[in-house]
Amino acid sequence: MSHAAVGAPGTPRRYLHSLWLLSARDLKVRYATSWLGYLWSVLDPLVMSAIYWFVFTQVFERDVGEDPYIVFLISALLPWVWFNSSVSDFTKAFKKDSRLVRSTNIPRSIWVNRIVLSKGMEFLFSLPVLVLFAIFSPGTEFGWGILWFPVAMTLQVILLVGLGMLVAPLCALYADLERTTGLILRALFYATPIIYSVSNLPGPFETIGSFNPLAGIFTLYRMAFFPDQWHLNTVLIGAAMTLLIFVLGLWVFRSLERPVLKEL
Repeated sequence: MSHAAVGAPGTPRRYLHSLWLLSARDLKVRYATSWLGYLWSVLDPLVMSAIYWFVFTQVFERDVGEDPYIVFLISALLPWVWFNSSVSDFTKAFKKDSRLVRSTNIPRSIWVNRIVLSKGMEFLFSLPVLVLFAIFSPGTEFGWGILWFPVAMTLQVILLVGLGMLVAPLCALYADLERTTGLILRALFYATPIIYSVSNLPGPFETIGSFNPLAGIFTLYRMAFFPDQWHLNTVLIGAAMTLLIFVLGLWVFRSLERPVLKEL
């Protein structure tokens, strides 16, 4: 491929080309070494959805969420898998390819953004499953709220980039943070409105829960099928927290980039 086709070193075009190549490589490695391939993109959230659906509809009497509950679950579990797998990979973003990180001239942020992009593509690959469940589940309604879906994806990208810029350098410098991040993600799953909605939280916890940026983002995802899920305060607070984390992540990344290169 010609030099002109990919742009000069240091240009946005060259950066995007490198980002695409690295993300495509991640996907090829993931699917080439797996018998199930694409199915792994949907198997985890499907199994989780089936378990929670069974527990809360067949074993216990459910008083959270909306019907059809399986669509309610999947509409949040799919973006959660994107979030969870991305943050997990952020913890080893620099160590995994330390030689390339040290030797290449491309901006080091690409090692974070490639994870966001590749995991985001897996999220897109899994969306047909959500559409099929929505079509064949009685009581599902498609409304104008589907227009919020790309807004939710955009906010999630901004949030993940910010978190990646924060988590990746810190974990490269402090090894114990990798395991700590795993514990935080486990707790965050239950602190995020996935098996319930923000409006199900009692008293002040509804306001407190809104400061979890995923609460606003998942609200926007669910608007495609559940217009009653609209919660303005949650969306606005979530968007503000997302931007705050993004700015904080950029600052931390720029401050720690040199110490990280020395550590690697």
